[in-house]
Amino acid sequence: MALDRLIEKIIETKNPTVMGLDPKLDLIPEGIKKEAFEIHGKTPEGAANALLRFNKALIDAVCDIIPAVKPQAAYYEMYGWQGVRALADTILYAKSRGMYVIVDGKRNDIGTTMEAYANSWLGETALDGTAFTPFGGDALTVNGYLGTDGIAPLLKVCQKYDKGIFVLVKTSNPSSGELQDERLGNGKTVYEAMAELCAKWGKELPGKHGYTGVGAVVGATYPEQLAELRRKFPNLFFLVPGYGAQGGGGKSVAPAFDKDGLGAVVNASRSLMCAWQNITDMSLTEATRCEALRMREDIGQGFRG
Repeated sequence: MALDRLIEKIIETKNPTVMGLDPKLDLIPEGIKKEAFEIHGKTPEGAANALLRFNKALIDAVCDIIPAVKPQAAYYEMYGWQGVRALADTILYAKSRGMYVIVDGKRNDIGTTMEAYANSWLGETALDGTAFTPFGGDALTVNGYLGTDGIAPLLKVCQKYDKGIFVLVKTSNPSSGELQDERLGNGKTVYEAMAELCAKWGKELPGKHGYTGVGAVVGATYPEQLAELRRKFPNLFFLVPGYGAQGGGGKSVAPAFDKDGLGAVVNASRSLMCAWQNITDMSLTEATRCEALRMREDIGQGFRG
């Protein structure tokens, strides 16, 4: 089961974190942009090349201490097909460096359309008697609010190709409570009902470390809900956004973990990508690595007993 591979990378690195790769041109050092634009001009091709160069530098800086990356598809799609190619190349490069790749696409549809999404990001696409791998992600973020009709096609692809999914449950954004905190007729919140569905779906993707292949996205900005969901759903593995720039810290993410320091992976994007802007006496690589080590120390209490 694919989340077993993520868990084993976390154990190997003693680091339950994931680096979000959400690059924009104003976050990229001028030297990298200059090199890209000199070759390709100030075009989508030049922008995409700058994104890829930046991503490779970030990956090289931390691939031995951070187990996973999470590229957000929108930051690549905004540069057209050239940006999407940069995303595909980023996924390939991260995997070549031994990193687990969570594609942050938040896909949401039903039936054969959702199956097409699943094969695109996680599986293979048939091609006149043969097949190819379009992107090759290890896991995909998805929106489960169409219910089982939208998740069942994903589960089939995950079973076939040993992949996983993370379903939006209690997200980190301030307005998430407008819907997710509402109570249903049985007294349960919407986010708890979604977590129950994740637990049900996960039975089709059992794992050897006690967690299934259907994970839940639960924000670091809501530590009480993190604690509640960890207590009620011990077999759900959490993807925890909201660390760093969104306000979450080591104490706020602590409730996500089990007694062994497992059960969750914490995402940081801007705090890692922009470390070179904040630690001005270091290079891009040095600053990114320094922040990655600080983050590991901040949230890695479970591994130090």
